Amino acid sequence: MSEPQEVTGGCLCGAVQFRIALPTLFCAHCHCRMCQRSHGAGYVTWFAVPSAQIEIEKGESDLVRHASSDHGTRTFCSHCGSSMFCESTHHPDQVDVVLASMDGRIDREPGLHIFFDHRAPWVRIGDDLPRLGGETGMEPTESESS
Repeated sequence: MSEPQEVTGGCLCGAVQFRIALPTLFCAHCHCRMCQRSHGAGYVTWFAVPSAQIEIEKGESDLVRHASSDHGTRTFCSHCGSSMFCESTHHPDQVDVVLASMDGRIDREPGLHIFFDHRAPWVRIGDDLPRLGGETGMEPTESESS
């Protein structure tokens, strides 16, 4: 069975719907404090695509963008609050998309944990994916470098 060429997604209430052209750039579990607070969860699974590969099909005017840091913007539905996208000046030509907002499978499984040293103390991880951390969230942790 061949991999899909595109996948649709949207918010909880359905006001916002979008289409992503594959392939993706990466898929990772993020444990940073902003993701925890923004999603009300121990970590969030994101994937990224070049900006040109995402099309908002419905609800562009229902999207709200929040400057969550000096370099990043998080986008959510103004009706139901679903967080869907994150953009950063650190990688201006890509959009990070919340994996759970998708209606189907993307072209890859999550491949690593980032900002792992910021994880919530009650989160237990049972996989053997790489665990990165440090100031950038992408540096080898002590367990990864030994």
